[in-house]
Amino acid sequence: MRKLSGYRRIVVKVGSALLVERGGGVRRDWLGSLAADLAALRQEGAECLVVSSGAIALGRGRLSLNGRRFKLEEAQAAAAVGQIALAKAWAEELQTREIHAAQVLLTLGDTEERRRYLNARATLTTLLGMGVVPVVNENDTVATTEIRYGDNDRLAARVAAMVGADLLVLLSDVDGLYSAPPAQDANARLIPEVTAITPEIEAMAGDAGSDLSRGGMRTKVEAAKIAVAAGAAMVIGSGHHLNPLTRIDSGAPVTWFRPQTTPATARKAWIAGHLEPKGSLSLDAGAVKALRAGRSLLPPGVSGFSGHFARGDTVLLVDPEGIEIGRGIVGYDADEAAQIIGHQSKEISEILGYVRRSAIVHHDDLVLRET
Repeated sequence: MRKLSGYRRIVVKVGSALLVERGGGVRRDWLGSLAADLAALRQEGAECLVVSSGAIALGRGRLSLNGRRFKLEEAQAAAAVGQIALAKAWAEELQTREIHAAQVLLTLGDTEERRRYLNARATLTTLLGMGVVPVVNENDTVATTEIRYGDNDRLAARVAAMVGADLLVLLSDVDGLYSAPPAQDANARLIPEVTAITPEIEAMAGDAGSDLSRGGMRTKVEAAKIAVAAGAAMVIGSGHHLNPLTRIDSGAPVTWFRPQTTPATARKAWIAGHLEPKGSLSLDAGAVKALRAGRSLLPPGVSGFSGHFARGDTVLLVDPEGIEIGRGIVGYDADEAAQIIGHQSKEISEILGYVRRSAIVHHDDLVLRET
């Protein structure tokens, strides 16, 4: 039996239908039990991040908008009101367990556009390193397309890929993926493990089961595609119980999706073969030796560069003989690199007036060719 506590970095997605009562209030007992589960996982050494729906559902209850359709601007207003209540509830329940919470609001562009992706990734990984539990939600207050409240499944998968999580937990209205919608087919059987997402598996996905959760099983399978490709396992389990994560660890019926690779391997493959180089960095012999020892590329080890790259672009890493030894995602723009290469990392602040990071290319963001 698989245990959640065996994973290093866990993203937990919570839908509106689980978190918000029909009248628009927070289900405090349930949220408290989930916070206790998260605290227990942290005690086992796991880093935890939450993707939580619920802002619009909470806001529409407080603004007495329940029971009717409303315009986009009304949904945005409801999100603005509800987001305060949502963040407060999470902060209070986690603080009771001596855990700090952080609110992080993302849009699709934050996971798709290079610079915004890097900024979001840096913030989330820094928070996790500080022992904080980030609570992520879509920034519905500024959405310009139709708001689909409760449908954060794919956002959760993108966040899991962004932070290199090795497990994504989707707490759902049902126990997992069934061979057919269980409410419609008495012979529907639970699929305990999915080793590959085939057309047959996709065909099993049904529609949404409640008016507070519009994602349904289809978006969960789409989320699984993103997660497993990024090296994360994914599990779908019922959230209709107190301590839902403990319940999964105790052997409750669930569906596991097997990852195709590891997070680190997936990221290395992405850097090596899916990003077009925008320039190159020329390295001295010492830098080449340091990289092969698993270290980051620091400014003193760079003797020159070419190209017009921006922070977040991929660059070639070239040894003193002009031979490509690898590729990496650069942490500085070309004009910044021109000023700091050859200097010590401690001089960056004095030269530029700020420090993005001490390395030009961090070891997590580079892949070397085999020698």
